[in-house]
Amino acid sequence: MKRRDIIRRAGRSLRQAKARTLLTSLAIAVGAFTLTLSIAAGEGSRQYADKLVGSNVNPRALFIVKDNALFDGGPGQSGLREYDPDVATNQGGVALKQLTQADIDKLTARDDIEDVQPIYQLTIDYLTIEGSDKKFVSEVARYDSSIRNESAAGDLPPLGTDLDTQDVVMPESFAEALVKAGVATSVQDVLGKKVTLTVAKPASQPTDEQLQQALASGSAAALQRLTRGETKEVTFTVSAITKQSSTALMAGTAMQLSSEQAKSIADYTTQGTSQYQKYTSATALAKEGKEPEAVKQALSDAGYPAQTAKDLQNLLFTIVNILQGIVAGFGVLALFASVFGIINTQYISVLERTQQIGLMKALGMRSRDVAKLFRYEAAWIGFLGGAIGAGLAWAIGTLLNPWVTEQLSLGEGNAILVFQPLPIAALILALVVIAVVAGFFPARKAAKLDPIEALRTE
Repeated sequence: MKRRDIIRRAGRSLRQAKARTLLTSLAIAVGAFTLTLSIAAGEGSRQYADKLVGSNVNPRALFIVKDNALFDGGPGQSGLREYDPDVATNQGGVALKQLTQADIDKLTARDDIEDVQPIYQLTIDYLTIEGSDKKFVSEVARYDSSIRNESAAGDLPPLGTDLDTQDVVMPESFAEALVKAGVATSVQDVLGKKVTLTVAKPASQPTDEQLQQALASGSAAALQRLTRGETKEVTFTVSAITKQSSTALMAGTAMQLSSEQAKSIADYTTQGTSQYQKYTSATALAKEGKEPEAVKQALSDAGYPAQTAKDLQNLLFTIVNILQGIVAGFGVLALFASVFGIINTQYISVLERTQQIGLMKALGMRSRDVAKLFRYEAAWIGFLGGAIGAGLAWAIGTLLNPWVTEQLSLGEGNAILVFQPLPIAALILALVVIAVVAGFFPARKAAKLDPIEALRTE
């Protein structure tokens, strides 16, 4: 019997038991639906992560540290250890090696990287805004010229260009807070205003004579000045307001200053302490013509672990893959349950059609053709279930994509569910194969039936 005839005969047999065929196919469709959405969500998330990194980070950018524990999630040094002035201990008692100014100079002298900039730990007492006597507390950070920013007002320097020393960039959320506080009438109104930062120098240990003089004066202010240390004010102009883009890596939480001003403030607030010119990390750019991965390896060999933009992308992909695997796991469980449904359906079909099988064998149909008939029936069930599940996932996902994109604030042109024909076709083919495997034992039972005994069956 020709294969084409067997396939057609299998289709006719399934049409004769429409209800049972549909119910069994729907069991597979549940798994196909879940897996199709999982594949689409994984692809959409990877494309978004790729755009996220590509839209934000200079591909030549490098993030350099002295202690690899910052990258591998290790515990760092803890417990009893030999004193090292270049090791900083955090609140949890974990010690991490820091970059020193000598390290920065050494990195700057390398011929494979450029624009080496330490990450400064900046602290201020408070800030004031032109036109208001209110005092505000804010985070302050160095402007990272290797990261792309989107402007809500004003002009940002091009990628790779630092801010002017007299300028400051403010996040849109801060500008909105100033509007609510009555300092400005609109976000646009904040642009061009003067911002004055008050920074404090660490207080030196006062002598007994100084303490006695302060106490003798009876002035609380004199005692406070003695124990608090010097302060200075630095004034900047708001040159731009950064907008929180849908493809930004993180929300802006700090006002940003030029590298020169950031260094000046960091040196002023740490001078005389153990943290003077000590940095947890630094950024740099691989020179034109140098492969970032090769530069990363060279830095690591020199004792400076580094990460590239590609490492950041891989980290995001790893998170996406884990989430996708969790969702896919539910789909696999549904498919596992549907396998038993196919076996049960096929066994019942064999029992109900025992006489028919005996008649086909008596008329000359070979045992292997009988087995093929039932395997093709199982294949049809797998194909129908896969097509129904994938089709529903595609239709529902396409309809919900705009709503999901809006709820997740992914921005125009982005989608969390990206359906691609080839992976879905591969999924349906895999379901057909699984269904054929599930129908193997019922098909084997049908092929081994004795035609005479089968014809006697009531």
